[in-house]
Amino acid sequence: MTDSLKLKDFDFQLPESLIAQKPLNIRDQSKLMVIDRKSGSIKHEMFSRIPHLIPTQSLMVFNNTKVIPSKLNGHQIKNGRPVEILLMRETADEAQWESLIKGLKKVRLGTEMVFGNGELKAILTGRHENKAILKLIYDGNLDNVLNRIGKMPLPPYIRRKANEDNGLSGQDKEKYQTIFASHPGAIAAPTAGLHFTPRIIESLNKKGVDTAFLTLHVGIGTFQPIRTETIIEHKMQPEQFYIPEETSKALINARKDLKKIVGVGSTVTRVLESVELNRLKPSGSSGWTDRFIYPGSKFKVVDHLLTNFHLPKSTLYLLVCAFAGKKLIMKAYKEAILKKYRFFSYGDAMLII
Repeated sequence: MTDSLKLKDFDFQLPESLIAQKPLNIRDQSKLMVIDRKSGSIKHEMFSRIPHLIPTQSLMVFNNTKVIPSKLNGHQIKNGRPVEILLMRETADEAQWESLIKGLKKVRLGTEMVFGNGELKAILTGRHENKAILKLIYDGNLDNVLNRIGKMPLPPYIRRKANEDNGLSGQDKEKYQTIFASHPGAIAAPTAGLHFTPRIIESLNKKGVDTAFLTLHVGIGTFQPIRTETIIEHKMQPEQFYIPEETSKALINARKDLKKIVGVGSTVTRVLESVELNRLKPSGSSGWTDRFIYPGSKFKVVDHLLTNFHLPKSTLYLLVCAFAGKKLIMKAYKEAILKKYRFFSYGDAMLII
């Protein structure tokens, strides 16, 4: 299947200075590396030129999940100790949330916490593996409360000084969100979509490129580190997805009309490769996916892939290696480092054709 499935063989050295710490002022002014799998060529463009690079007879599929400002700083009511939590997803029980808490082992069941001048209270009601189960108490609409008191859950590799964070946290609520984000539920942005502007979408549509949307609520599974020596031993955490009727029909018609399907990001690609188009119903589809794509995996739906530059030894990097071949991707990443591309969530993009 592959000549190596050892995790150590998917490592590379990245200068810390190339990890993008903040968004660009204008979304589509990022760099775009274009990789041709057939010829092995690597070209350098600006993202604003992407309408010229996508074939006319194509369907671009986007993830329209919306990131919740779910990072909360508060304190325990009884002893005043500071507490930081990350709300991950609502459980089947009303107002109960699966969450991450720093120092969870030291927090007792029944502990009450308060956030944002008392607008939100939480009680630790249980534990599941390394996660906390919190009962939330608030008045009104939770989305409104979180928008007022929560911060965007930026990845840990974005490190800022306190004065920088205060100035950029408000900007993150706009920039760490795609322009088409409409279904709240993610704890991380589908970063390939961050580069798009209304003008880019309009240009694509004018050219005759079709666009469609699905929802995958990006959870801990997408970014969970691989801790196994052998890749195939890693298990993905399931993430919820939804393909609406309109998108389902667009996918079925695209395949029938021999159009190229462009997956905008790894999350879209994982959903599309999880559902078989010949079994996809026109009425749509929904469920959970724990699809792990690594070298040796076969792609049955996605023809072209748009993605960012990813962490070494990550599931995202493995997906890209699976799509374009490890050798070509390693060459491309070396060139990206040499030409000082910006890496990770707020970084530059790569189009693989």
